[in-house]
Amino acid sequence: MFKYDRNLLQPVKVEKPNPTYAAMLVEQLGGPQGELKAAMQYISQSFRIKDPEIKDLFMDIAAEELSHMEMVSTAVNLLNGHDVQAEAVESGTIEHHVLTGLAPHLVNGSGVPWTAAYVNVTGDLPADLLSNIAAEQRAKVVYEYLHRQINDKHVREMIDFLLNREEAHNTLFRQALLKVQDSGSSRDWGVDENARLYFDLSNVGGRQFSLEQPQPPSFQQPAGSPDQPH
Repeated sequence: MFKYDRNLLQPVKVEKPNPTYAAMLVEQLGGPQGELKAAMQYISQSFRIKDPEIKDLFMDIAAEELSHMEMVSTAVNLLNGHDVQAEAVESGTIEHHVLTGLAPHLVNGSGVPWTAAYVNVTGDLPADLLSNIAAEQRAKVVYEYLHRQINDKHVREMIDFLLNREEAHNTLFRQALLKVQDSGSSRDWGVDENARLYFDLSNVGGRQFSLEQPQPPSFQQPAGSPDQPH
């Protein structure tokens, strides 16, 4: 069950309209590393999770991603201004000005519609967690690119908040991975001889990496996790 609160997770405002930047920022609504993709991915993955704590984590983060989507939509709406003028968009999608009447649209920065093909679900918890860790890292990268290309201090504050929340989600998913790293597709890692072979096909002066003692994907315990002192 979801409940709606009219208050945004963080206040959103802009110094002035900037339709070109709105066309860039919409990438995080309908793009492959955007907020809708993240929310739908974590919700879809949650249905096969048996661990109640990890299931709650997935749903908590998914709900927050929907809140992020609301923040980005609000910013896009404000940046589009009050007048339909496609000529003000120097690059990127102009659909806000010719199709949606300035309302935020679920497309990427080039106007390509959002698709469920962005969503990765395997039913295997270690694999899904690794996918989510990578997704949060990629989303942070996109926000960093967006942060560099706008001087509006209010938009920069919003993006700074969002990219730091991606870091938080990344940390939480890594904690969950530590809890299940010997299960599912990570079970019996490296027991077969073929999992320990290294094919040195580049032949440029010896190996720099080893497969002598292969281990399943894992991370160091993130600082501040339940098993670590703060």
